[in-house]
Amino acid sequence: MVESKTISRPVTGQITFPRVYCVPDPAGCMAVVIERWPRKWWRLGLWDLTGGGYDGGAWFRGTLFPQRCDLSPGGRWFCYFAFKNDSNWPAGSTYNALSRPPWLNALAAWQEHGTWSRGFHFVTEPGVWEVGAPTVGEAHVRGVVGLRQTAPAQFATERRRGWRESASTPPRDLEDVWDERRDVVMEKPAPGGDGSTALTVTGKFEAFRGLPDTWPPNPAAYQLHRRKTRSVVEGAQWADWTPDGKLAVVTQGGALQIRNGMGNQILHEFVLRDVQPQPTPAPDWAGEW
Repeated sequence: MVESKTISRPVTGQITFPRVYCVPDPAGCMAVVIERWPRKWWRLGLWDLTGGGYDGGAWFRGTLFPQRCDLSPGGRWFCYFAFKNDSNWPAGSTYNALSRPPWLNALAAWQEHGTWSRGFHFVTEPGVWEVGAPTVGEAHVRGVVGLRQTAPAQFATERRRGWRESASTPPRDLEDVWDERRDVVMEKPAPGGDGSTALTVTGKFEAFRGLPDTWPPNPAAYQLHRRKTRSVVEGAQWADWTPDGKLAVVTQGGALQIRNGMGNQILHEFVLRDVQPQPTPAPDWAGEW
């Protein structure tokens, strides 16, 4: 934990920062941190959105698709979509898998024939099962939580976490099968409020996350709206509300921050900076359902 302080602009230079996207659990209490580092390295982390703590986990060399991942209610299981060209296992090079975050040990995996799929996501209805039998492993979550195939849509993860398209967003063209042609504005009211305060994000989100060689990451357009005023969430490449109305923000400078509801003071901070890939074996519990 750090002392409260005002926001300053991120330091630029030769320091290496990751491109980061977070997948919160449905309650918003924790989030899987998907970190994209140079040379096709990725790392998974687990971030406590209530207390600010961070635990680093698996390193992966290949491609993860952050907007095609999901975290189960309670945060016990992580569903991810991956491509690894040199894979030599029955699930092939492109697959969906279930693991225990922040690790990627596949407890079950489903082979995909190409990267067209938008991945799977969890639903609370345990009777829902749209994904069939896994190619590798046994799906012991069946009957505990449901799994559904994700439909193509920009900001797919946000839509499952209480975000909605704003009135200013143009309608989706019926011929835009993959929802790639329009600029979308998503908004989410502050929890527990009267709806007058909201967080918004603007852009073609899947494309923003998919650019493989853009370094350092460009900032996403996050803004705070309070009645008739608006302000930029400075330096943010990802942001969302915490359950108690604070702001969880990942900065361009690789800092995981819990800010106050105004967005101008840091209450907790953990910095991801100049981290070198160090793949290590997962703990034993990551191989257990």
